[in-house]
Formats: sequence, C-alpha cells, structure tokens
Amino acid sequence: MSFWEGRATARVATAGLTAGLLALAGLALWSSVSAQATTAHVRALNNSSERWSRVLEHINVADNALRDIQVARTEQTIQPLENSVGSARTELEWLHTQGLPNDVAVASRLLPLYDQSTDMLRKVIAGEDPLQADQAELAHSSLRRTISSTIGAQRLDTTEYLHAADEKNTRLRVAQIVAFVLDAFLVGLFGMVLLGYRRKILRQAAKNEHEAHHDALTGLANRTLLARRMEQAVDKARKKDEPLALLIVDLDRFKEVNDSLGHHTGDLLLRQVANRLSWAVRDTDLVARLGGDEFAVLLPGVGSAENASMVADKILSALAMPVTLEGLELEIAGSVGVALCPSDSGDGHELLRHADIAMYAAKREKSGVAVYDARLHERGAAHLTAVTELRHAIDRGELFLHYQPKALANTGAVCGVEALARWQHPTRGLVRPDEFIPIAEENGLIEPLTRYVIDAALRQCRAWSDAGWEVPVSVNVGAACLHHTEFPGDVADLIKRHGLPARLLTLEITESAIISDPDRAVEVLRGLTELGVRLSIDDFGTGYSSISYLRSMRVHEMKLDRSFVTHMCTDAGDSAIVHALVALARNFGLQAVAEGVEDQDTWTALAEAGCDVVQGYFLSEPLPAEEVVSWLGDRAAAHA
Repeated sequence: MSFWEGRATARVATAGLTAGLLALAGLALWSSVSAQATTAHVRALNNSSERWSRVLEHINVADNALRDIQVARTEQTIQPLENSVGSARTELEWLHTQGLPNDVAVASRLLPLYDQSTDMLRKVIAGEDPLQADQAELAHSSLRRTISSTIGAQRLDTTEYLHAADEKNTRLRVAQIVAFVLDAFLVGLFGMVLLGYRRKILRQAAKNEHEAHHDALTGLANRTLLARRMEQAVDKARKKDEPLALLIVDLDRFKEVNDSLGHHTGDLLLRQVANRLSWAVRDTDLVARLGGDEFAVLLPGVGSAENASMVADKILSALAMPVTLEGLELEIAGSVGVALCPSDSGDGHELLRHADIAMYAAKREKSGVAVYDARLHERGAAHLTAVTELRHAIDRGELFLHYQPKALANTGAVCGVEALARWQHPTRGLVRPDEFIPIAEENGLIEPLTRYVIDAALRQCRAWSDAGWEVPVSVNVGAACLHHTEFPGDVADLIKRHGLPARLLTLEITESAIISDPDRAVEVLRGLTELGVRLSIDDFGTGYSSISYLRSMRVHEMKLDRSFVTHMCTDAGDSAIVHALVALARNFGLQAVAEGVEDQDTWTALAEAGCDVVQGYFLSEPLPAEEVVSWLGDRAAAHA
C-alpha cells in the first residue's frame, strides 16, 4: 500500500483541510470585524476632530468680535459678539457626554472655563466692567491653546491608529495568503489521497474479479471462468466449425498422499500439478481447477481427437515426473478424459459431463487417457447395473467364500485359512473378486460386504470347530470400515453370535486404509484389539508410511506383498526387501506372513529368511468350504 493510500495520511489530510478552511474562514471574519472596528474608530476620531474644530471656530469668532468692540463700541460691533456668546457650548456638551474618553476629560475641564469667559463677554456687552474684555481675551487664549493641543494630539492619535490598523491589515492579508496557500496544499493532498483511494478501489475490484474467477490455492481458473470461456468457445466452434476439446484430469491416489503427508504437502502438490498442466498446454488454452484433485483443460481449435489425445499424453508425461516436496520425493499419476465439440456435444454442460465420464472410464480401466464415445454411456449403464446386482447379491446371499490355507514355514503345519469372497452371478457365472471388490469400494458397498464375509467366515469357523477342527480364519477389511467407530461393535456382535473365541478371527487391513484417516483408524483398531481379535497389515511395503504406523498400531502380523515374494529367488532386489521386511517384523515382535508362494524354492528361501507363515498356490489354491476339512485331513496324514 502506497503512502497516498494510508489511513493515517487520509486522516491527516482531512483534518488538515478542515482546519485550514476553518482558519481561512476565521481570518476572513476577523479581517471583516477588524475593518469595521477601524472604520468606526476613525469615524469617531474624525467626528471628534470636527467638533473640536467648530469649538475653536466659535471661540475665534467671539475673540474677533471682542477685539472689534474694544476698538469701537457701536451697535454694529456689539451684535456679532452677542451672536457668538455661548455658541461653542453645544459642541462642548456633546464632547463631554458622547465624545471619546480623552474628549470627555478635556471637555469637563473646558466647560467651566468657557462658562466663565461667556459671563465675561456678557458683562462686556453690558458695558459693566471694561476690564472684563481683557480677562475674556485671556480666557479665550487659554481655551484656544487647550483645544489646539487637543486637536493636534487627536490628529496624531488618528495617524498612529491608522498606521497600526494598516499594519494589522497587512498581517491579516499575509495570514490569509498563508492560509490560502496551506489550504491549496491540503486540497492537493486531499486530492492525492482521493486518487490513491480510487486506485485502491480499482485494484480491489480487479482483485475481487480475479478471485471470483480463479482458484485461491493454485491461481488457475475456477468453474465459473471455465463455464464462461467454454460457452464462448463452444459458440465459436459451432459457428466456425473449429473443433474444441475439453480434458478432465484427475490425480490417482491423491487422497492417500494428502492424508498421510498432511494437507500442507497436498496443497504444495496441487500447486506443482497446476504449474505442470500450464506448462503442458498452449497459451491460448485454459487450465482450471474444478475442486479437490480434479482439473479441466479447454483446448479451442484443437482440430481432432488425435490432437487432443496427444495433449492428454503430454499432460500425463508432465505429471509422471517425480515431485520433490520439502525433501520428500513423490511419484504421481493421473487419468484424463477427453470430449470434443461439436462431435460429442454442442452444449458446454454436456461436454463437461462427457469428459467426466471419459475420465472415470480411464481411471476404471487404468488406461491413462480415454476419449468419450457413446459406448462409454453403455459401459456406464453396465457399471450401474453391476452396482445394483452386487447390492442384491449381498442382500440375497449370492456371495460365498473360498478359503486358502496358510502353513508354518518351518514345519508345514496348517495354522489357518484366509476367507476370500466369490460371487456366483445368476447369468454371468462366477465373478472374480478383482471385478466386484472395486465396485464395492467405489459405491459404498464395501462395509456391508465386509460384514457379510466376516459373518460367513465365523459361521464356517463354528462349523469346523463343531467338527473338531480349530481353524483360525482371516478376513480382509475394507478401508471404509476403519473410518466408522461402530465397526468394533459390529464385529463383537458377530463373534458373540457364533460363540467363538475372538483369537480365531484375524482381520487383514491395508496400510493405505490406516493412513487415509489415522486418528479414526487408531480408535477403531484399538477397539478391535480390546476384543481379542488379531490384526494383520496386508500388502506391507507398498504404501507411504508403513514403519511409522507399525510403531503406533497394536498389530500381530505383517503380510509381505506378493510382488516382493514371487520373484525373490530370481531377483536380488526382491530378496533383499523380503529379508529386510522379515527382520523388521521380528524386531517389532510381529509374525511375518508371505503370500504368493508358488514353488518349493520360494518356501525354502522364506523359511531360511526367518518368515513364520507362508500362503500361496504351492500350498493350496483357495478351496470351497466343503473341501477344506478333507484337505486338512489329507495334510495332517501326510505330515503324520
């Protein structure tokens, strides 16, 4: 913020301008009042001088008439003296009552003297005493001197007063000029402040406009701006027959990264992705963030689906480069759906929906890029049908379990089985787990499916127990179950229903399920442990934060992922990983279970590495429940 936009500057400018205007108005008022007072005082001085002059004139007339009568006493000389006798008293009385303070003082002294001279003149006129003429002349002389002195002093006072008034007016004019200049400066300052505020308002308006159309985290366009630009581009594409493409980009496993490494790291990753998307397209293209880890790219004038697919591949290549965030290197991937206008749709909203359908197809098929066509709608409908049928299968009991045995690595003795769900579809036949498990996970069915499998597994375990076979059973638990605190209660109810020891049930959980919501998962796992249920971390070593959670979770066993086990005899790297994981399990006091054992060499290598339990097709394929008892009998006989 600049100096001219500061609140303090605005306050100072406003206060200064107000004070300056008030001062200027005050000076003008003071000047006016002062001028009026000066005028009134000068008028009073002039009036006083004029009256003293008339008094002096009356005395001079009487004095001249007195001289004339002394020369020749005739009727002609007496008459002027009679006319002048007492003629100045009216003026003296006015000066005594209404004159200036000095006039009053002088007039009060002169009035008795003037009255005496008047009496003397009357006696001269009456001819009573000739000496009275000389005395009257002396009195007039004294009066003239006093009055002349008064008039002179008054003229001097007037001159000095006028000089002082002039100096005062000069100072007032200077003060007015200074105030005017200061006000002019303050007006200019106030104008600068107003201009500063105007610029600030314009910038704020521009900022608000930008924020209304851009994502706060990445700085990319948001849905609002995308919709506006897409409407314009679609209109242009229809009119000029210039195809455009809309790409929807969604990151894979972003939630796992966000939850395991924190939202701050997730935000940093999204910013990196935004930069890479912007680098991968043209300046004329628009990249927008739709929300979460989903982005859109608008490609006007792309020409063809092939060109759009090339851009999509370029985007995936840009995303595939490792990302280093705060010292941690991450690998990310994405899925891109492509829709074209006008071939796929001439409506912006529908185009967005088509691109979204294509993106989900790419994610579902793990193809990276999928271009929309009408068949995707059909596949989408088929997907919805599969969801409905799976829900009905759970409700109607169409799912059943196979059980894959597990054995101790050093003795070969069977130590339990893993329950694996199968779906016997009425028309499609046997549906593989890798087909319906993702459907359950993506559509909120994994929790009822997990409860169904646990119930069926415990029921079968009860049946084996009644037949004299104590067979611990393991069940895979969906990630969503670890996010619901009522799950331990559900498991407790099932164990109680079938009357089994809780130790016969092992729940297998993936580390990604734990780190997606660690706090909730810890609470749920603690509840399961308190029941006496055994816990196993499945597919260990394929996630982000396994070791840190091994330290905090009260688990009992660790399952080594088959991707490390299968080739450990031919791949030195896999062998080193298996040995390290087995040692890690031993150090944490966990039982190490290796899945994916396909041959004797692998079994032997695992036993030598110190692995506790093996599982895989070399031991047995998953068996129907009715075959497990006979298999157990045969196995026991073989090891007798």
